[in-house]
Amino acid sequence: MHARRLRASLKGWGGVGAMAVVCVLAVAFALLLPHTQPRGDGSTGVGGPGVADGRQAKAETCENPQDQSLPPSGAEGDTIAAVKQRGYVSVGVDQNSYRWGYRDPNSAAQDVGLEGFDIDLARRIAQELLGDPDRIRFKAIPTNQRIPAIRSGQVDMVVRTMTITCSRLEEVAFSAPYFLTGQQVLAPNSSPVTGYDDTLAGKRICSAAGSTAYDNLAADRKSGKLPASADISTTVPNQLDCLVRLQLGEVDAVVTDGALAASQAAQDPTVELKGDRFTTEYYGVAMKKDAGDLVRRVNRILADYRSDGGWKASYDKWLSPTLGRDSESATPPAPRYR
Repeated sequence: MHARRLRASLKGWGGVGAMAVVCVLAVAFALLLPHTQPRGDGSTGVGGPGVADGRQAKAETCENPQDQSLPPSGAEGDTIAAVKQRGYVSVGVDQNSYRWGYRDPNSAAQDVGLEGFDIDLARRIAQELLGDPDRIRFKAIPTNQRIPAIRSGQVDMVVRTMTITCSRLEEVAFSAPYFLTGQQVLAPNSSPVTGYDDTLAGKRICSAAGSTAYDNLAADRKSGKLPASADISTTVPNQLDCLVRLQLGEVDAVVTDGALAASQAAQDPTVELKGDRFTTEYYGVAMKKDAGDLVRRVNRILADYRSDGGWKASYDKWLSPTLGRDSESATPPAPRYR
């Protein structure tokens, strides 16, 4: 049943390559998607300074970065007040990651815009903050622009398969983790590559610029964990672009989060995951470092989202067809706070 529904959902995409062209153009224009909320002053910037305890741990003292967020709270500070006065929350998302944040051209309700697991979470945040899931403006941003978009005030937060890391905690604040994944290798079914191992010697590997995948590749090649002959020079703005490069024969393998790789494999049955995940990573909602009140509120929302079944319902709808109902990713990670 899942396979038949998947084929139906992909029918009419005009090929992943065509989809990628649309996605690249869309990202190039950094499309801002209006919804039915009051416009306020039209700005997409965040509000004023947050509460005094908003700063997160610095990377040099950081251990277990997924446990460094602030405890949940329903209290409001300057950041939330500014969002409420504006009348909408501005969220940076992806629009070409299948089942995470993407446009389905076959949808009967295309006016709704984006859909996927991350989009469901973003709408839940808008619902809890402003009483309406449509009081939200999505801004499509490439992988390497997630942190700049937050720091410059283009968005209030980023909900875009963003891994919590110590180095990123120096620049932005994160919520508690909302998803567990890890890096994996994607390659053609017929490829001799068997995983993140010596079979990558001499192979051209694609990753997204600004991603933890590229950081791992660079560090592992330097340390010798990855063969020195592996070519990691191909980086792209968005994950889907790597799949297109793979289809065109311009690279031999892709390294990305296993959750994203599984969705890419669902788009193209000629490629598959190779080997097990070789890292453990947690996605979090990223916000400005001084937005402590917003971080605490988002953590409160995530706690409710986990406990009331909202997270599980979204996982079952979007991700269970590619990741399975019994995978380690099928349960939300338990939060710990600093």
